[in-house]
Amino acid sequence: MKIALITDQHFGARKNSKLFHDFFLKFYNDVFFPTLKEEGITTIVDMGDTFDNRTGINFSSLKWAKDNYYDVLESMGCKVHTIVGNHTAFYKNTNNVNAVDLLLREYKNVEVYSEPSEVTIDGLKLMFIPWINKENEETTFKLLKKTTSKIAMGHLELRGFAANKQCIMEHGHESKLFKKFTKVFSGHYHTRSNDQNIHYTGNAYEIYWNDVNDVRGFTIFDTETLEHRFVNNPYSIFHHVYYEDTDYKTFDFSKYQDMIVKVIVRKKSNNKNFEKFIDKFYSANIADLKIVESQDFNGWYSKDQIEEIESENTLSLLNKYIQESEIDLDKSELSKIIKEVYQEACEMI
Repeated sequence: MKIALITDQHFGARKNSKLFHDFFLKFYNDVFFPTLKEEGITTIVDMGDTFDNRTGINFSSLKWAKDNYYDVLESMGCKVHTIVGNHTAFYKNTNNVNAVDLLLREYKNVEVYSEPSEVTIDGLKLMFIPWINKENEETTFKLLKKTTSKIAMGHLELRGFAANKQCIMEHGHESKLFKKFTKVFSGHYHTRSNDQNIHYTGNAYEIYWNDVNDVRGFTIFDTETLEHRFVNNPYSIFHHVYYEDTDYKTFDFSKYQDMIVKVIVRKKSNNKNFEKFIDKFYSANIADLKIVESQDFNGWYSKDQIEEIESENTLSLLNKYIQESEIDLDKSELSKIIKEVYQEACEMI
């Protein structure tokens, strides 16, 4: 039997943005649902952070999630096992009050796990591990020692893994606590990574600029062979465009409609042609446009350093500044706070 693993869907992300919900829907309609039908998959494990805002729900976003995701899965006869993540738990020290339990009770095919649980699917015992906090930490690790499950799935914060391409997390639990399992699958970190038996599967689609050019999608797990494979999401909403006296007459602007674009200027010999190039972008109905004048760095950095600056985003630059600063503070904890503040700021845009 094959089951689908999906995580960090963040319904309601970017301040309940219609642009992003439309972008998410392309993945579900063109990739996720068709693959479930083709593979005969009727069991889904949602590994946390189904909704984005831990303190409330926008009614429009809730309706979108029900109409475009939960109603579809119900009509397909799919069972959904939903693990509580930190974004769906109202409090930081307990999972008792959580969005998925309160908002999805009408769906008989949705089972919510707010406490560590052993669940058998197709004869295979799995351990589901929701967000670990002060209230459930002792219970969780007692069950970890006791369980005979070979496979664990959860919403884990483990140190030494990449939260995104630029940031390795230096806080969290030790991965050796989970060494007894053949495989551990987890949400929470949005980029794919693995080390020995630990597999962060990454979320389904881009949400922030630091996701650009980082592969997204979901995972298919075989309960008989214990093998897994990724199904990639071919769609991107964030795009880098490098301007090097690019001809505005031949450049294809149409493919960037409803996209978020960052134009990085490497060579600009004629200001009028550049302005026409930018005007063409706006005429293509893009969602947003940012311009980076890389020549501003000339004389200060080498060519390699300029390319590195061009590829970095706000969060990675902030983390680099923290790591290079001579401050008598816990840099790992400070980076964590900065990440939370940055994501909250993105929601205000």
